[in-house]
Amino acid sequence: MQTKELLEIVKNVLDERKGQDITVLDVIGKTSITDYMVIATATSERHAKSLTDYVLVEVKEKGFKPLGVEGQQGSDWVLLDLGDIILHVMTAQAREFYQLEKLWSVDRVDDSEVLGE
Repeated sequence: MQTKELLEIVKNVLDERKGQDITVLDVIGKTSITDYMVIATATSERHAKSLTDYVLVEVKEKGFKPLGVEGQQGSDWVLLDLGDIILHVMTAQAREFYQLEKLWSVDRVDDSEVLGE
């Protein structure tokens, strides 16, 4: 599965399941651990776990094997490692506190750049 296709699946699932403020950060050349980080806000810890679970089910149905998940039990930040994509689902309070967008100091990616339009 191509990275761009996987990225679209992740974004679509998050959008369909009411993830908020979905942001894609292009970190190619800024880190060797991944190419993209997707950050989404959940309304609660339960919602964060559910969003991650839905993404897991969808990518597994497409034949992709995730590398790992962290923070699923009672956490305000759940991380899903998909290799070239790392998904961070956080409550609004956790997102405000950690400010990952600011930490990485990168521009947001708009959909036309990701899709190659």
